[in-house]
Amino acid sequence: MQDSNVKYMENAILVDADFVDKVAFDLIVNFERMIGRRIPQADMGHWVDCVALDGGLREGEHETLVIMMHDKGRKRLENFVPADYEQELNGKAFKDKLGEFTFSALTVEELTTKEDFFVETLQLLCAQKEVKRLMVIPSDNLYNKVREALRRVDDDDKRITVFSMEPREGGNFRQEILGYSLMAALGIRADEIHE
Repeated sequence: MQDSNVKYMENAILVDADFVDKVAFDLIVNFERMIGRRIPQADMGHWVDCVALDGGLREGEHETLVIMMHDKGRKRLENFVPADYEQELNGKAFKDKLGEFTFSALTVEELTTKEDFFVETLQLLCAQKEVKRLMVIPSDNLYNKVREALRRVDDDDKRITVFSMEPREGGNFRQEILGYSLMAALGIRADEIHE
C-alpha cells in the first residue's frame, strides 16, 4: 500500500474480509431457518454496489478501490462468490452503473497484527487527497480503534462511512448498518422476513 506505484482512487472500501465472511455465514444460517429456504452465497459485486450506495456513491463513471484484508491462513471467502483472493479477486475489476470497482486482497503477515495493519491502512487512505469517499467495514473488535483513528482526520472534503451490525458510539464519520447490504447480496427480500 505504501508503494509509490499504487493508484489511489476517489472512492475506497476497506473491508475486514474475515469478519464480513463470518457475518454472512451467520445471516445465512439464521435466515435459512427463519424463512425456510436455502440462502445462496452472497454476490460480491452486488454487495460492493450496496456498500458504495450506502457510502453515498451514485450512478456515474466513478473509480472505487476495494481492499479486502484477510488473515494469512485464509485463501478464500467461504460465503461469497467470487471468493478466491488470489485467483478471483486480487487485481480484478468489474464495471457497472456505479463505475469501475478494482479489488486488492491484502494478507496480514506475521510482522503485524490485523488491528494495526487495518488502522494503518485506514490512516494511509485518509491521508490521500485523491480519496474523497471512504467506506470502512471493521470487525467489532476493531471498531473502537477505527473510531479513534478517524477522530484525527481533519479533512472536510472526505465522506467517511463506517459499517457495523448495530448502531455504535459515533465519531467523525457517518454510520450504516452492515446487515442491509449483506442481506441484499444474499438475495433476502424484505417481504420474506416475518416478525
